[in-house]
Amino acid sequence: MWTELVTPLPGTSVFQAPATEASLIRCTTVLGHPLPADLAALLRETNGIEGEYGDGLIWSAERIASENQNLREDAELATLYMPFDPLLFFADAGNGDLFALLPMIDRPDVFAWNHEDDSRTWVAPSLAKYLEWWLTGQIKL
Repeated sequence: MWTELVTPLPGTSVFQAPATEASLIRCTTVLGHPLPADLAALLRETNGIEGEYGDGLIWSAERIASENQNLREDAELATLYMPFDPLLFFADAGNGDLFALLPMIDRPDVFAWNHEDDSRTWVAPSLAKYLEWWLTGQIKL
């Protein structure tokens, strides 16, 4: 379903091999909470999607775990930014900003985190719309 959704959109997208169940379990263990259903389903189909310039449209399960762990545990970042614990980062905008879901409240919306001012802005009502709107230029950061 996810590759069929992304393939007709503008730009070149590179799909990775599906994530293994072991890598998904490791990811949820590191995060300390389950992945949202849509993100887990996408990772089971393709363990990450790269855009035409190598940007991370969707990170791999391993990168999701490591990036979120690093952001949540970095003491210096904790003095600069609001807590990252409510956010589940899954992609980057290529400019330092990151895209996130809110898994703890089971909300499908996608937010962009601005690394310069620590704002968290709603950008899409779902993971599918994020992919569509980002690839068609409707999301502007």
